[in-house]
Amino acid sequence: MSKLDNLIKEKCPNGVRVYSLGELGIFYGGLTGKSKNDFVDGNAKFITYKNVYSNPALCLNVEDRVKITEGEKQRTLEYGDIIFTGSSETPDECGLSSVFTSKTDEKIYLNSFCFFFRLNNPEILLPDFAKHLFRSNNLRYQIGKTASGVTRFNVSKERMKSVKIPIPPLEIQNEIVQILDNFAELTAELTAELTAELSNRKKQYEYYRDLLLNFDKNGERERVRWLRLGDIATILRGGSLQKKDFVESGVPCIHYGQIYTRYGMKANKTLTFINKETALKQRFAETNDIVMAVTSENLEDVCKCVVWLGSEKAAVSGHTAIIKHEQDARYLAYYFGTSMFFDQKRKYAHGTKVIEVSPAKLADIVIPIPPIEVQREIADKLDRFSDLSSDISEGLPAEIEARQKQYAYYRDKLLTFKEAK
Repeated sequence: MSKLDNLIKEKCPNGVRVYSLGELGIFYGGLTGKSKNDFVDGNAKFITYKNVYSNPALCLNVEDRVKITEGEKQRTLEYGDIIFTGSSETPDECGLSSVFTSKTDEKIYLNSFCFFFRLNNPEILLPDFAKHLFRSNNLRYQIGKTASGVTRFNVSKERMKSVKIPIPPLEIQNEIVQILDNFAELTAELTAELTAELSNRKKQYEYYRDLLLNFDKNGERERVRWLRLGDIATILRGGSLQKKDFVESGVPCIHYGQIYTRYGMKANKTLTFINKETALKQRFAETNDIVMAVTSENLEDVCKCVVWLGSEKAAVSGHTAIIKHEQDARYLAYYFGTSMFFDQKRKYAHGTKVIEVSPAKLADIVIPIPPIEVQREIADKLDRFSDLSSDISEGLPAEIEARQKQYAYYRDKLLTFKEAK
């Protein structure tokens, strides 16, 4: 028997007590009453949404600052607090947790898009145990069920009170922490190495793409026409379909969120469908059209696009632009990914929480248009280079995912207890 098995047999032979969060503590919100200007030249450290989303244990070595005036009443985070993201585009990603695992005398505040849970008796739950526990499949499933929404899902703090967690003796918690921390460290080291290799491959590809498409630097400026996108294409807003409209089969459809997370640069099949009745009210992409997501939570992702190559028309959701043109679609799509395009979209993007480049503004972006045979030649070269990069790029994420699944398997196995009656 392992040390952990012996501890469980000794300390809780009849099982582990399970409690609802409502029995154990209180939920609190983050910063209130703050404007955009309060986050410029601030004087106090605060935790961003991304920090919570990305880290099972909060990263406190951050440069993010907010203005806090003397005597201002705002809640600060404490050692042992469990922080949750408040909303997401999918219920599966709602309520992701991050735990305050480091002791500090510094006052640290929480962004307004997250909330936190504070135990009435922090001595019963080790913060390092909580960081693994609240990311386990069992807890993620329970938390996901507290979310509601249509295009964006929000966690209900009231429903969160019903989420149940096991509280094993501290000796057992500590042993599990040692096992999982060691496993997580090894996984993180390998992931970091593979991620660095993936990043280098991506930079290599982006350098080559921008080199081919930067006609200013390659001495061919006079050999191309410089035209507004609106002069070479018809740009339409997408339709009104939503995720709730999806059905098992029917009319192909593309949702703007899928462009960010599930599509590559080209697609000839959709991932989802809508029924014929819903399709009557929609707008469609035809073969060779480009579907561009024109809203995002960040400037880097906005205007990500997919070339539709399917034989059927595909219905397109809102928050998109459908670009109809007579150019080589691959050429345009590759150009939309360049740093030159980025510099232009930056000028036309607007918004704070949600970044948008409207179809009207998109039309004003200037694109270099060489003869169609040159467009095809460039696109063919980039296709070949992209395929070579993809072979490696697909293998590395698969290896990273396998390692993370391995950790998740052992985490969930170790955090599953017989419930005491």
